[in-house]
Amino acid sequence: MVGLPSLEFGLMGHTSINTAIGGSQIARYDMEILITGGTGSIGRVLCRTLTEKGHRLTVLSRNPTKVKAICGEGTVAISSLDDLQESDHFDAVVNLAGEAVIGAYWTENRKQILWNSRVAVTRQLTDFISRATVKPRVFISTSAVGFYGNGGDNIINEDSPGSGGYAHTLCQGWEDAASRVKEFGVRLCIVRFGLVLMSHGGMLKSMLPSFRVGLGARIGSGQQWMPWIHCQDLVSMIELLLGNAELCGVFNGVAPNPVTNREFTVSLARHLKRPVFLFVPEWLLKLGMGEMGQLLLDGQRAIPKRFQEAGFVFQYPSLDSALTEIIG
Repeated sequence: MVGLPSLEFGLMGHTSINTAIGGSQIARYDMEILITGGTGSIGRVLCRTLTEKGHRLTVLSRNPTKVKAICGEGTVAISSLDDLQESDHFDAVVNLAGEAVIGAYWTENRKQILWNSRVAVTRQLTDFISRATVKPRVFISTSAVGFYGNGGDNIINEDSPGSGGYAHTLCQGWEDAASRVKEFGVRLCIVRFGLVLMSHGGMLKSMLPSFRVGLGARIGSGQQWMPWIHCQDLVSMIELLLGNAELCGVFNGVAPNPVTNREFTVSLARHLKRPVFLFVPEWLLKLGMGEMGQLLLDGQRAIPKRFQEAGFVFQYPSLDSALTEIIG
């Protein structure tokens, strides 16, 4: 387990008590938190969770007028990081910004958009931190298990090397940009996301319509591994990193039981009480999606070794438990 409660004194004169709850050490006091990507499918769940626990949020959004409705009353919205002043103080910064990787065809222009939405935004954040009179205690930045490339059947933890094509290059640039905060004495946590499961967004939302009418299909051979995570467990992971000052470095934001694409397909169809007998050939996927299609053919048998070592308790450790909560 994480350990006994600890007392930590804040820079602004208030105190925080971190209490072990269900294996996760949660910051119990009201923190000032800057969040990018707060109105995205994951960000809105995180923001609602944090505001309900009394934290005060400043959210970067291209639609600032919608922030309070999405993220909760009391949330401050900014449309640009240039709006921040050197005197602005945040206890923590959570960086969730990033355009969807699966979607538009990967033209050179699209790749630049993906790069700017991740790497360039992260550099802007670290520039602000470099100028800030009072530095945040922790900077939590996201990445993806695509960092590892195609791992085959090998079990992958946070110490495994990265490889692959553009996905690895993108993740490496993203993480390198975030690493700059260590120069300023800021605790850095990088969470490499797996496939995030939720009812209101992400890949699962795009899969459900075809599966509901019995047109679900495995991808290629179906033997590639799919590291996944229920959105609520991912939010709890971020809460743990906010509250436990001893945790830093890279963490795999995945459930402890990855499945193959074939297993995922069969399980999803079973929960929807529909047959599944179709498959998308590898050649057709590459023809239709180009380089982006390789993301769906590569697999990572990734496990959350460092979260497990920290005593994190999963609410949804199995795919069956996650799909039961989402689908019923």
